[in-house]
Order: sequence, then structure tokens, then C-alpha cells
Amino acid sequence: MARITVEDCLEEEKNRFALVHLTSKRVKQLLKGSKPLVNRPENRQIVTALREIAAGKVLRKSAVDTSNDNAEEIDPEE
Repeated sequence: MARITVEDCLEEEKNRFALVHLTSKRVKQLLKGSKPLVNRPENRQIVTALREIAAGKVLRKSAVDTSNDNAEEIDPEE
């Protein structure tokens, strides 16, 4: 994936507003020192967060699928 788009992320998170909220939460976690879940060290935190969402590595807590053990859960209420 050379470029990350909103459409790539919408395959995992159907609601655009929830996508923005989830992305901002993940960016804040990355800025505080959370380990990236995808291997793209040269990217900014926003791009890394979007790549993680598109890869299905970051999900809303209410939308967590038990079959994806490697996904990071983010509570939308926090």
C-alpha cells in the first residue's frame, strides 16, 4: 500500500465520524509512546494510525472481533 486513503480505512470502520474519532485516539496513543502495530517507521503518527486501522490492527472497543487477536482495542468513551 503506497498511499493510505479514507476508502482503505472505511473497509474496516464503516462510519466516517467514528473513523476520525478512532484515528485521533490512536494518534494520541502513538504520540505518548505507544508501539506502532505496523512496520512503517518513517511515517508520521497520523499516517501510521490510518495504516493500522486499514490493516485491521486497531478497532473500536464496541466493534472488536474476537477472531482478531492482534488488534488493539480503543475505548471510544475515553
